[in-house]
Amino acid sequence: MPDNTLEIDAISKRYGDVVALDAVTFDVRPGELFGFVGSNGAGKTTTMRIALGVLAADSGEVRFDGHPITHETRTHIGYMPEERGLYPKMKVLDQLVYLAELHGLSANQAHKSAEDWITRLGLAERRGDPVEKLSLGNQQRVQLAAALVHDPAVLVLDEPFSGLDPIAVDVMSEVLREKAATGVPVVFSSHQLDLVERLCDRVGIIRSGRMVACGTVAELTADAGVQLVVSAPHAPEGWARSLPGVRVLSERPGSTIVELDPSADDQAVLAAALSTGPVNEFSRRRPTLTELFRTAVTDKPGGTR
Repeated sequence: MPDNTLEIDAISKRYGDVVALDAVTFDVRPGELFGFVGSNGAGKTTTMRIALGVLAADSGEVRFDGHPITHETRTHIGYMPEERGLYPKMKVLDQLVYLAELHGLSANQAHKSAEDWITRLGLAERRGDPVEKLSLGNQQRVQLAAALVHDPAVLVLDEPFSGLDPIAVDVMSEVLREKAATGVPVVFSSHQLDLVERLCDRVGIIRSGRMVACGTVAELTADAGVQLVVSAPHAPEGWARSLPGVRVLSERPGSTIVELDPSADDQAVLAAALSTGPVNEFSRRRPTLTELFRTAVTDKPGGTR
């Protein structure tokens, strides 16, 4: 593995008869944004807590830069939990300085870094406010600042975009891209799959404690059936449903998206559409991450969060 790769190697975890994780394996490479997605209860948070050393795995190993995670390594990880991990009555600036010093920065370094991130994340006017007085979106910004204030070598973020407005999403996305551009491995979980698809270099999908897919979106959809977008303004509702080897994915007036079996003929679909009148669009389409995710998690749910 390259230097500064975060490796999750066959980690398993049980709670009595419940299998929370079953040999979960993936890696996050230097400079990579890795999206970790799954349904509620699939095992995302459990995996992240084991990576941080908050939980112990029953088996398997977490490594960074080729070495097992130690207490020293953890001081160089920036972690953003899904639940608020802040002191609610402590002021924003004081809290960030305190957390930076806990990670080994000097008082001067901690103050400078805290002020830099407060400014960068649009919190300058709230630096003296207790966290509990902030909106949920601003609390989320402070939580991100807390993960970044000690200049971590790895970022592990659990639902970092939860509760953010579109402007804050753009700010956080830019920050994560900037950190990755410096060579930092960044892994984050999110239910906002369109955002994951747009931001991430690779994606891992976990279901019931097991990894069911891992790769770029293009790699993960390479084996999907051919999808066609057909715009036929005069076509009646359901015109494509009886075509052999064709599955209708979505249908609205004048536009239909279908998926073809390997044996299906796209020209037969075009001919059927033309038989209803003019066709304004007939094009191939790559499945979205949301569609891929739905396919990957259609089996029975389970596991723990």
